[in-house]
Amino acid sequence: MSQTAAYAALRNEIGKEIHVSPWFDVTQEAVSAFADATHDHQWIHVDPERASRESPYRTTIANGYFTLSLYPALREMVDEDRPVFPGVKQVVNYGIEKLRFPNAVKVGSRVRARCSVVSVEEVKGALQLVERYTAEIEGEDRPGCVADLVMRLYF
Repeated sequence: MSQTAAYAALRNEIGKEIHVSPWFDVTQEAVSAFADATHDHQWIHVDPERASRESPYRTTIANGYFTLSLYPALREMVDEDRPVFPGVKQVVNYGIEKLRFPNAVKVGSRVRARCSVVSVEEVKGALQLVERYTAEIEGEDRPGCVADLVMRLYF
């Protein structure tokens, strides 16, 4: 698909949900690995015994940035053999317009991505796409993360 065709197609998707991922199990092992990678070992994330006693959630919770960092995998953007946008040679994370963590993601819960197109515009040599990522928590009314993510798509 050409950049021109992709631009037209994405413009038609503005305001529409374009992706719902499978559910992802939030495990203590994954949350602890994220804590190790980021050097953020707050007890509410890594100490289940203390969290069961002292946390209002009565369990450990995922770091908000852990939930945000699930986006590429939940959006299924990490498989070279299955590009999200046909014809795109490279997707570059360009930033975040807005980011909120409206609800705690408890260890043992399941989340999934719901993604919609916010905007698309032509920029020099690429398309700039803003996609809303909502990390839905199974059985909860409020999501764990809502972010308007800015990407540059290079053809």
